[in-house]
Amino acid sequence: MTGYRLKPGTDWSDALTRCLTAAPEAFRADRVLNLHGGGWHEDGIPAPATSPVDGRPIVGPPALDPTTARAAVRGALDQHRAWGRLPLAERRARVAGAVDELAAHRDLLALLLVWEIGKPWRLARADVDRCLDGVRWYLDEIGPMLGDRAPLSGPVSNIASWNYPMSVLMHAMLVQVLAGNAAVAKTPTDGGTACLTLACALAARHGLPLTLVSGSGSELSPALVGDPAVGCVNFVGGRGAGGRVAAALAATRTRHILEQEGLNCWGVWEFSDWELLAGHVRRAFEYGKQRCTAYPRYVVQRDLFDAFLAAYLPAVRAVEFGHPLAVAHPDDEPPELAFGPLINDAKAKELAGVVAEAVARGGIPLHRGRLADGRFLPGQNTAAYLPPAAVLSPPPSSPLHHQEPFGPVDTIVLVDTEAELLAAMNASNGALVASLACDDPATASRLAAQLRAFKVGINAPRSRGDRAEPFGGRGASWHGAFVGGELLVRAVTQGPPGERLPGNFAEYTLYPPT
Repeated sequence: MTGYRLKPGTDWSDALTRCLTAAPEAFRADRVLNLHGGGWHEDGIPAPATSPVDGRPIVGPPALDPTTARAAVRGALDQHRAWGRLPLAERRARVAGAVDELAAHRDLLALLLVWEIGKPWRLARADVDRCLDGVRWYLDEIGPMLGDRAPLSGPVSNIASWNYPMSVLMHAMLVQVLAGNAAVAKTPTDGGTACLTLACALAARHGLPLTLVSGSGSELSPALVGDPAVGCVNFVGGRGAGGRVAAALAATRTRHILEQEGLNCWGVWEFSDWELLAGHVRRAFEYGKQRCTAYPRYVVQRDLFDAFLAAYLPAVRAVEFGHPLAVAHPDDEPPELAFGPLINDAKAKELAGVVAEAVARGGIPLHRGRLADGRFLPGQNTAAYLPPAAVLSPPPSSPLHHQEPFGPVDTIVLVDTEAELLAAMNASNGALVASLACDDPATASRLAAQLRAFKVGINAPRSRGDRAEPFGGRGASWHGAFVGGELLVRAVTQGPPGERLPGNFAEYTLYPPT
């Protein structure tokens, strides 16, 4: 579509220039640096990277070799021991200073998220705000949560996916530091390098014991997961990589938090408020469903399918997507889009192929959007964009039948009995969230109790949550300690001998009220 232009002052080159000014210790004109041993180092080989927004080259993660990564972890152990001896009041003051400085660069951090991982402007700023607001809450509440608890024996090692660099990864690191630990993080391979580098640079100025390194997960795993200096491993990602981390931890007693994917489902049973559900359907496409609490599967009572479809199709057709910074006039604010690109063109191509294959094998295409309906700049590279799609009854041979697509693709499964509803909603052996659309509260509560999801919503979605709200998963979607509020502090500190943390462990499972 013609008529759109890039919002002035938001070009990638503008963002990088601002980074060079804001944190010259961590940026060069053509690369970023790694942070370890209390300083920034021009080591590692920068990997080529492109923005999913329009395919232009951007700075990539400077990959370290395993030996340097191990040295970085050992250096973090020295920082950890020194930091843990500081009184809480000192740690709180330093973290508060770091949060204030991050807040002063809020829009630059958000702009980096737009270019690096394709978040629309509103969602990018929300990611930064959730990080800052969440850490401010912990600053106020940390005293009673800590009590007599002590830091872990070594630093917390963080390995997280690319989709929430600030509100998940940076937030976790700052709370870990506040609780008395040093924090080590691996830059996600697929995006977020510049944003995390800037955030860590601003925070490190306040003396926070942070380490930020880049490299292949398999090559750095012996250092970040297997090194005996590590006090806890905090992983957020898919089941494949999470399974490898879990296997590496099996022979050790290292504290761990492993958040993994699950097929989050929305069940529709004996329901009639279709206007309410339509609003949830439309909002569910936020960030192209590239988040751990997205709902890519609707399990619908067959007798309600005609009414469901009448509400669903207008809602999905109203979803807006495109270039996150394309404006009609220079003074316009960036557009209010549901989502921009997927994380890269390979993912868009792969998922488009999965949809096409599912249809070829018998799935029914209910909706397939067109790129022409998106908001783009003239002549823009759109290889990483995928319009919304919906497939009814994906065949068992399709990945859409049993896996989370992690993109703007819905699947709908029809059922006739409550038993079929529960079986379909529990298809992935555990999930993080689930929801039921049901008119009768008693029926909804009875069905909800049989769902293998950590959180279940009734006529409303559930999310990761903020502040005091706990978060975890059931079945294969989670291993180790649960997090959120006091649980996060307990997960990264040492309590009394024999303490049983709430979590999903090989030896036991202990769930908090959800």
